[in-house]
Amino acid sequence: MLNSLLVRNGMFDDLFEDFMDKTPALFSGYVSPCLGHLNTDVKETETSYDLAIDLPGYDKNDVKISLNDGYLSIEASRESDDEKKDKDGNFLRRERYSGQVCRSYYVGNQIKDDDIKASFKDGVLNVIVPKKLETKKVEEKKYIAID
Repeated sequence: MLNSLLVRNGMFDDLFEDFMDKTPALFSGYVSPCLGHLNTDVKETETSYDLAIDLPGYDKNDVKISLNDGYLSIEASRESDDEKKDKDGNFLRRERYSGQVCRSYYVGNQIKDDDIKASFKDGVLNVIVPKKLETKKVEEKKYIAID
């Protein structure tokens, strides 16, 4: 019985993921060709979009944030300790991750890098992206001269 519940749960998860994958969103993140994936919560407030990105085991200095062509990109890299020799013995198993993870989010071309605020605490990167309303230009009436 438990197995059938697990199968059903997986079926609905796939359905939800398929729906979300096909739904265009302002913060639709895509995974770059880096290794790994950044789990992100996106919360919408009246004035901003607040991102909480899990980066367990990373230090603030390991993280880079950039904004190019309307895409906010987060990169984090951690080097391996393979170079260091352990005087007490050899590793039998190495499971801790080392390498690079990255993800990009489309935030729009109207956002500038000075508008974005970021902080890092307890393995969570918090990024606040303000909402910018697109201002439509008011068309001026243009008169055509009559000959």
